Amino acid sequence: MNFEDVNIDAVNTFIENYLGVVIGAGLNILYAIVILLAAMWLGGVAKRRLQVISRRYEQIDDTLFDFLGTVIRYAILIMGLIFVLNRFGIQTASLVALLGAAGLAVGLALQGTLSNIAAGVMVVIFRPFKLGDFIDAGGQMGTVKTISLFTTELASLSNTQIILPNSEVWGRPIVNYSVYKTRRAEWVFGVSYGADLKKAEEIIRDTIMSDPRAHKDPEPFIQVNNLGDFSVDFLVRVWCNSGDFFAFQADMKRKVKEALDAGGIEIPFPTRTVLQAAE
Repeated sequence: MNFEDVNIDAVNTFIENYLGVVIGAGLNILYAIVILLAAMWLGGVAKRRLQVISRRYEQIDDTLFDFLGTVIRYAILIMGLIFVLNRFGIQTASLVALLGAAGLAVGLALQGTLSNIAAGVMVVIFRPFKLGDFIDAGGQMGTVKTISLFTTELASLSNTQIILPNSEVWGRPIVNYSVYKTRRAEWVFGVSYGADLKKAEEIIRDTIMSDPRAHKDPEPFIQVNNLGDFSVDFLVRVWCNSGDFFAFQADMKRKVKEALDAGGIEIPFPTRTVLQAAE
Protein backbone atom coordinates (compact mmCIF):
# COMPACT_ATOMS: atom_id res chain seq x y z
CA MET A 1 0.00 0.00 0.00
CA ASN A 2 1.54 3.30 -1.09
CA PHE A 3 1.24 6.74 0.57
CA GLU A 4 -1.54 7.87 -1.70
CA ASP A 5 -3.62 4.80 -0.92
CA VAL A 6 -3.19 5.44 2.81
CA ASN A 7 -4.32 9.07 2.47
CA ILE A 8 -7.35 8.14 0.43
CA ASP A 9 -8.37 5.47 2.93
CA ALA A 10 -7.94 7.90 5.84
CA VAL A 11 -10.02 10.52 4.10
CA ASN A 12 -12.77 8.03 3.36
CA THR A 13 -12.77 6.88 6.97
CA PHE A 14 -12.94 10.46 8.22
CA ILE A 15 -15.81 11.23 5.89
CA GLU A 16 -17.72 8.14 6.92
CA ASN A 17 -17.19 8.64 10.65
CA TYR A 18 -17.28 12.38 11.20
CA LEU A 19 -18.83 14.18 8.28
CA GLY A 20 -22.31 12.97 9.08
CA VAL A 21 -21.90 14.14 12.68
CA VAL A 22 -20.69 17.55 11.55
CA ILE A 23 -23.52 17.95 9.06
CA GLY A 24 -26.08 16.86 11.68
CA ALA A 25 -24.68 19.28 14.25
CA GLY A 26 -24.66 22.08 11.70
CA LEU A 27 -28.27 21.39 10.76
CA ASN A 28 -29.24 21.30 14.44
CA ILE A 29 -27.56 24.66 15.01
CA LEU A 30 -29.29 26.08 11.95
CA TYR A 31 -32.66 24.74 13.13
CA ALA A 32 -32.03 26.17 16.62
CA ILE A 33 -31.29 29.61 15.21
CA VAL A 34 -34.41 29.47 13.03
CA ILE A 35 -36.58 28.35 15.95
CA LEU A 36 -35.26 31.07 18.27
CA LEU A 37 -35.67 33.76 15.62
CA ALA A 38 -39.18 32.55 14.90
CA ALA A 39 -40.03 32.53 18.62
CA MET A 40 -38.69 36.07 19.04
CA TRP A 41 -40.66 37.23 16.00
CA LEU A 42 -43.89 35.55 17.14
CA GLY A 43 -43.49 36.94 20.66
CA GLY A 44 -43.00 40.46 19.31
CA VAL A 45 -46.00 40.13 16.98
CA ALA A 46 -48.24 38.87 19.80
CA LYS A 47 -47.21 41.73 22.09
CA ARG A 48 -47.75 44.35 19.38
CA ARG A 49 -51.16 42.91 18.52
CA LEU A 50 -52.27 43.22 22.13
CA GLN A 51 -51.03 46.82 22.23
CA VAL A 52 -53.02 47.59 19.07
CA ILE A 53 -56.14 46.14 20.70
CA SER A 54 -55.60 48.25 23.82
CA ARG A 55 -55.31 51.43 21.73
CA ARG A 56 -58.45 50.53 19.82
CA TYR A 57 -60.60 50.40 22.96
CA GLU A 58 -60.05 53.48 25.12
CA GLN A 59 -62.17 52.13 27.97
CA ILE A 60 -59.66 49.30 28.52
CA ASP A 61 -56.57 50.16 30.52
CA ASP A 62 -53.24 49.75 28.66
CA THR A 63 -51.50 48.37 31.75
CA LEU A 64 -53.17 44.96 31.50
CA PHE A 65 -52.30 44.51 27.84
CA ASP A 66 -48.68 45.54 28.37
CA PHE A 67 -48.40 42.97 31.15
CA LEU A 68 -50.13 40.22 29.16
CA GLY A 69 -48.04 41.02 26.09
CA THR A 70 -44.82 40.63 28.08
CA VAL A 71 -46.00 37.34 29.61
CA ILE A 72 -47.00 35.91 26.22
CA ARG A 73 -43.71 37.02 24.64
CA TYR A 74 -41.61 35.28 27.28
CA ALA A 75 -43.85 32.19 27.20
CA ILE A 76 -43.25 31.85 23.44
CA LEU A 77 -39.50 32.30 23.95
CA ILE A 78 -39.44 29.58 26.63
CA MET A 79 -41.36 27.21 24.32
CA GLY A 80 -38.85 27.94 21.57
CA LEU A 81 -35.96 27.18 23.92
CA ILE A 82 -37.55 23.86 24.86
CA PHE A 83 -37.87 22.93 21.17
CA VAL A 84 -34.19 23.80 20.67
CA LEU A 85 -33.13 21.58 23.57
CA ASN A 86 -35.23 18.73 22.20
CA ARG A 87 -33.55 19.21 18.84
CA PHE A 88 -30.16 18.60 20.46
CA GLY A 89 -31.46 15.47 22.17
CA ILE A 90 -31.64 16.97 25.65
CA GLN A 91 -34.48 15.59 27.75
CA THR A 92 -36.68 18.53 28.80
CA ALA A 93 -39.11 16.68 31.05
CA SER A 94 -36.88 17.19 34.07
CA LEU A 95 -36.27 20.80 33.05
CA VAL A 96 -40.01 21.47 32.87
CA ALA A 97 -40.49 19.87 36.28
CA LEU A 98 -37.65 22.00 37.66
CA LEU A 99 -39.20 25.15 36.22
CA GLY A 100 -42.55 24.18 37.73
CA ALA A 101 -41.00 23.65 41.16
CA ALA A 102 -39.11 26.93 40.89
CA GLY A 103 -42.30 28.71 39.88
CA LEU A 104 -44.12 27.23 42.87
CA ALA A 105 -41.36 28.34 45.24
CA VAL A 106 -41.33 31.83 43.79
CA GLY A 107 -45.12 31.96 43.97
CA LEU A 108 -45.11 31.04 47.66
CA ALA A 109 -42.39 33.58 48.38
CA LEU A 110 -44.19 36.34 46.49
CA GLN A 111 -47.77 35.42 47.29
CA GLY A 112 -48.51 38.92 48.58
CA THR A 113 -47.17 40.51 45.41
CA LEU A 114 -48.94 37.98 43.21
CA SER A 115 -52.23 38.65 45.02
CA ASN A 116 -51.79 42.33 44.21
CA ILE A 117 -51.20 41.46 40.55
CA ALA A 118 -54.27 39.21 40.46
CA ALA A 119 -56.37 41.92 42.10
CA GLY A 120 -54.95 44.49 39.69
CA VAL A 121 -55.99 42.33 36.73
CA MET A 122 -59.51 42.05 38.17
CA VAL A 123 -59.70 45.81 38.69
CA VAL A 124 -58.56 46.49 35.13
CA ILE A 125 -60.93 43.90 33.60
CA PHE A 126 -64.12 44.64 35.56
CA ARG A 127 -63.53 48.42 35.87
CA PRO A 128 -65.30 49.17 39.18
CA PHE A 129 -63.79 52.65 38.83
CA LYS A 130 -61.72 54.66 36.36
CA LEU A 131 -59.26 57.53 36.45
CA GLY A 132 -60.83 60.67 37.89
CA ASP A 133 -63.56 58.87 39.87
CA PHE A 134 -64.07 59.76 43.51
CA ILE A 135 -64.18 56.51 45.49
CA ASP A 136 -64.01 54.99 48.92
CA ALA A 137 -61.86 51.83 48.74
CA GLY A 138 -59.66 49.97 51.18
CA GLY A 139 -60.84 52.26 53.97
CA GLN A 140 -59.55 55.34 52.11
CA MET A 141 -61.44 58.05 50.23
CA GLY A 142 -60.11 60.08 47.31
CA THR A 143 -59.91 60.72 43.57
CA VAL A 144 -58.35 57.97 41.45
CA LYS A 145 -55.07 59.15 39.91
CA THR A 146 -53.32 55.96 38.78
CA ILE A 147 -54.31 52.30 38.33
CA SER A 148 -51.46 49.81 37.96
CA LEU A 149 -51.16 46.05 38.34
CA PHE A 150 -49.74 46.41 41.86
CA THR A 151 -51.28 49.54 43.38
CA THR A 152 -54.01 52.15 43.01
CA GLU A 153 -53.14 55.77 43.74
CA LEU A 154 -55.70 58.18 45.21
CA ALA A 155 -55.61 61.89 45.95
CA SER A 156 -57.37 62.58 49.26
CA LEU A 157 -59.72 65.50 49.91
CA SER A 158 -56.73 67.40 51.29
CA ASN A 159 -54.77 66.48 48.12
CA THR A 160 -52.38 64.06 49.77
CA GLN A 161 -51.18 60.94 47.98
CA ILE A 162 -52.67 57.60 49.05
CA ILE A 163 -51.19 54.40 47.58
CA LEU A 164 -53.28 51.28 48.14
CA PRO A 165 -52.20 47.69 47.36
CA ASN A 166 -54.68 46.28 44.85
CA SER A 167 -55.43 43.33 47.14
CA GLU A 168 -56.78 45.85 49.68
CA VAL A 169 -58.87 47.56 47.00
CA TRP A 170 -60.39 44.46 45.41
CA GLY A 171 -60.80 42.50 48.64
CA ARG A 172 -63.03 45.10 50.34
CA PRO A 173 -66.22 47.00 49.40
CA ILE A 174 -65.72 49.77 46.84
CA VAL A 175 -67.96 52.86 46.94
CA ASN A 176 -67.83 54.87 43.71
CA TYR A 177 -69.35 58.32 44.10
CA SER A 178 -68.81 59.27 40.46
CA VAL A 179 -70.78 56.60 38.62
CA TYR A 180 -74.22 58.22 38.77
CA LYS A 181 -74.96 61.81 37.76
CA THR A 182 -77.24 62.51 40.73
CA ARG A 183 -77.12 61.86 44.47
CA ARG A 184 -79.57 62.23 47.31
CA ALA A 185 -78.58 64.68 50.03
CA GLU A 186 -79.96 64.01 53.50
CA TRP A 187 -80.35 66.14 56.65
CA VAL A 188 -82.02 65.91 60.04
CA PHE A 189 -83.29 69.22 61.46
CA GLY A 190 -84.66 69.34 65.00
CA VAL A 191 -87.17 71.91 66.28
CA SER A 192 -88.61 72.36 69.76
CA TYR A 193 -91.78 70.63 70.86
CA GLY A 194 -93.51 73.98 71.13
CA ALA A 195 -92.74 74.99 67.53
CA ASP A 196 -95.32 75.26 64.75
CA LEU A 197 -94.43 72.10 62.82
CA LYS A 198 -96.27 73.14 59.65
CA LYS A 199 -94.46 76.47 59.56
CA ALA A 200 -91.14 74.77 60.28
CA GLU A 201 -91.71 72.35 57.40
CA GLU A 202 -92.55 75.21 55.02
CA ILE A 203 -89.41 77.12 56.00
CA ILE A 204 -87.22 74.06 55.48
CA ARG A 205 -88.85 73.25 52.14
CA ASP A 206 -88.71 76.84 50.80
CA THR A 207 -85.09 77.32 51.86
CA ILE A 208 -83.78 74.13 50.29
CA MET A 209 -85.91 74.06 47.16
CA SER A 210 -85.15 77.69 46.32
CA ASP A 211 -81.51 76.69 45.83
CA PRO A 212 -80.80 76.05 42.11
CA ARG A 213 -78.86 72.89 42.99
CA ALA A 214 -81.98 71.19 44.39
CA HIS A 215 -83.86 68.87 42.01
CA LYS A 216 -87.64 69.00 42.02
CA ASP A 217 -87.80 65.58 40.42
CA PRO A 218 -87.72 63.16 42.19
CA GLU A 219 -90.01 64.82 44.69
CA PRO A 220 -88.21 65.93 47.89
CA PHE A 221 -89.01 64.11 51.12
CA ILE A 222 -89.57 66.33 54.19
CA GLN A 223 -91.36 64.66 57.10
CA VAL A 224 -91.26 64.40 60.88
CA ASN A 225 -89.21 61.29 61.44
CA ASN A 226 -88.44 61.15 65.14
CA LEU A 227 -89.64 62.46 68.48
CA GLY A 228 -86.41 62.84 70.40
CA ASP A 229 -85.68 63.65 74.01
CA PHE A 230 -85.26 67.36 73.26
CA SER A 231 -86.62 67.91 69.74
CA VAL A 232 -89.01 66.99 66.98
CA ASP A 233 -86.79 65.85 64.12
CA PHE A 234 -87.48 66.44 60.43
CA LEU A 235 -85.88 64.02 57.98
CA VAL A 236 -85.12 65.81 54.70
CA ARG A 237 -84.03 64.10 51.46
CA VAL A 238 -83.43 66.08 48.29
CA TRP A 239 -81.70 65.06 45.04
CA CYS A 240 -78.89 67.07 43.44
CA ASN A 241 -76.09 66.65 40.91
CA SER A 242 -73.23 64.48 42.16
CA GLY A 243 -70.73 67.28 41.65
CA ASP A 244 -72.78 69.60 43.89
CA PHE A 245 -73.36 67.11 46.68
CA PHE A 246 -70.83 68.10 49.33
CA ALA A 247 -71.18 71.88 48.93
CA PHE A 248 -74.99 71.67 48.69
CA GLN A 249 -75.28 69.54 51.81
CA ALA A 250 -73.01 71.84 53.81
CA ASP A 251 -74.63 75.10 52.61
CA MET A 252 -78.14 73.97 53.45
CA LYS A 253 -77.27 73.23 57.06
CA ARG A 254 -76.32 76.85 57.58
CA LYS A 255 -79.13 78.36 55.47
CA VAL A 256 -81.90 76.29 57.08
CA LYS A 257 -80.62 77.16 60.55
CA GLU A 258 -80.64 80.87 59.68
CA ALA A 259 -84.12 80.60 58.11
CA LEU A 260 -85.55 78.84 61.16
CA ASP A 261 -84.07 81.51 63.43
CA ALA A 262 -85.55 84.26 61.25
CA GLY A 263 -88.96 82.52 61.31
CA GLY A 264 -88.98 82.32 65.09
CA ILE A 265 -88.63 78.52 65.14
CA GLU A 266 -86.59 77.44 68.12
CA ILE A 267 -83.86 74.88 67.55
CA PRO A 268 -83.42 73.12 70.91
CA PHE A 269 -80.22 71.81 72.37
CA PRO A 270 -79.61 69.55 75.36
CA THR A 271 -79.60 71.35 78.72
CA ARG A 272 -78.68 70.22 82.18
CA THR A 273 -80.20 71.54 85.38
CA VAL A 274 -78.08 71.27 88.52
CA LEU A 275 -79.95 71.38 91.82
CA GLN A 276 -77.98 72.22 94.92
CA ALA A 277 -79.38 71.29 98.29
CA ALA A 278 -79.67 74.14 100.78
CA GLU A 279 -77.20 73.96 103.64
